[in-house]
Amino acid sequence: MASLQAELQLPLSALGHITSAVQIGFIIGTLAFAILTIADRFSPSKVFFGCALLGAAANLGVLLAEGFISLLLLRLLTGFFLAGIYPVGMKIAADWHEKGLGKALGYLVGALVLGTASPHLLKALGESLPWQGIFVATSGFALLGGMLMLLFVPDGPYRRRSQGFDPKSLLRVFSNRSFRAAAFGYFGHMWELYTFWAFVPLLLMAYEQQQENLLPGISLLSFAIIAIGALACIWGGYLSQTIGSGRVAFRALLVSLCCCLLSPLLFYAPPPLFLVFLLLWGMAVVADSPQFSALVAQNAPKEATGTALTIVNCLGFSITIFSIQLMNLLSTWIAAEYRFMLLAIGPLLGLFALKRGIKF
Repeated sequence: MASLQAELQLPLSALGHITSAVQIGFIIGTLAFAILTIADRFSPSKVFFGCALLGAAANLGVLLAEGFISLLLLRLLTGFFLAGIYPVGMKIAADWHEKGLGKALGYLVGALVLGTASPHLLKALGESLPWQGIFVATSGFALLGGMLMLLFVPDGPYRRRSQGFDPKSLLRVFSNRSFRAAAFGYFGHMWELYTFWAFVPLLLMAYEQQQENLLPGISLLSFAIIAIGALACIWGGYLSQTIGSGRVAFRALLVSLCCCLLSPLLFYAPPPLFLVFLLLWGMAVVADSPQFSALVAQNAPKEATGTALTIVNCLGFSITIFSIQLMNLLSTWIAAEYRFMLLAIGPLLGLFALKRGIKF
């Protein structure tokens, strides 16, 4: 980010705007995919490959960006094509796993978490690596992932093909109390998740400045704090087989809420305790994600699973824009140590929705 800011003369608020551009692109993409019922009408693996290819191209296009506006447009395009990867990947998992979906999605979302963290690792492994190299590498990984799906993952045995988009069926889905509870729990989770991920490096830098203690590499620590969530997703997936997805999601969301509320104390903790706390938060903040998706898929009609997952993702990512931009806005008004308490709003509302609508 620092390299991009220097080369393209970006404003200080660029991090929030660039992250939001990806989210807006994802929202537009998920709306288009939902209306056209892409994931339910066409082979999900082929859709995944096509979007991985186009998304890699849009990501690589940043190398040709000439200013802030062109950069934002390219990030928006990358987000658009991600709509054919993340929710479609969950649809593929649902097509293959009638039982044990929570475990399958634990691995899938764990992969998403590792992918999210990977640019920080690339930067940490080569501090002299130019920012262009990170974009080339991430585009290469995206293309490789798409090819693996196309070549080795055929359509699942539980796939049911949809004939088209029916707005009334979507309204009927949301009239299902359990589906609604899972969706609203997911929305609360999303208020926190991407804002936490986006601002982890800034949180680490704020701690360094306040404590006047040098931490062992911001990029490497950012990778560890985000990537450890992959293990939490997988562990939560196995746990869901014994206590159920609802209980796993509720407990992770409760821990995450406590982390938000206790975050001001972080800035007065010694470095080892500070880092352990952030690693715990990095696990709790995402461990509920695959279980929310499993609950959404399990409570949606089989012929509309892909569309239901896509529209819930669309609404969830819409919420992230508000939390990211609000965090951006508050950066000039509220001290860093109190800013992350704002994220507690999401887990609190998510817990309320789960408690009312999911049977434990």
